[in-house]
Amino acid sequence: MKTTLLRPEDYTRSPWKNGGGIFTDIADAHRADAGVKDWSSLLWRFASTPIVAPGPFSHMPGIDRLQMVVSGRGLVLNAPGQEFDEREPFTTVRFTGELEIVTELQAGPVEVVNLMARRGAVEIELEALREAGDRPLHAGTHLVYAPHGDCRIRLDGEDLAIPGNGTLRIELTETSRLALVSGPVVLGSIRIVD
Repeated sequence: MKTTLLRPEDYTRSPWKNGGGIFTDIADAHRADAGVKDWSSLLWRFASTPIVAPGPFSHMPGIDRLQMVVSGRGLVLNAPGQEFDEREPFTTVRFTGELEIVTELQAGPVEVVNLMARRGAVEIELEALREAGDRPLHAGTHLVYAPHGDCRIRLDGEDLAIPGNGTLRIELTETSRLALVSGPVVLGSIRIVD
């Protein structure tokens, strides 16, 4: 097991693919053989971003997306024939990067986290941990993000602090146990499949 604490000053910024906003890039991975780290070489990315006005999402062919509101409320994603309801914070929605989505803000700006992955190469999960409790973490990469102030977790019996807006990156080669001590936290789980 390897843990790395990522602080806000470690994060980078990049434009949305459609240029309509700015991501705060928290962690990512690209194909090892890629000469350039861009959207075509992306394996996965965990990022936060404000959504301050209604507008279209970027077209991302071959990318699966998970998204969750962590600040604010009232976000709805409208797509042809369907709606993704994020009116309540810490609700995860899953959609494909090919889907034509336009945002609707019902109560002002929001902050969201996104976990994106190359379809067929990476499996991802995104959930909010708000209640104390113990859960297994399987082999792979896990990101524990503290969106609202300092948080604490217990990893295989060891207490670890995560500062507000910080992220603990956990690399596991075997199953481990995670318990939330104080939160909430957002847990992103990534498993490379090819």
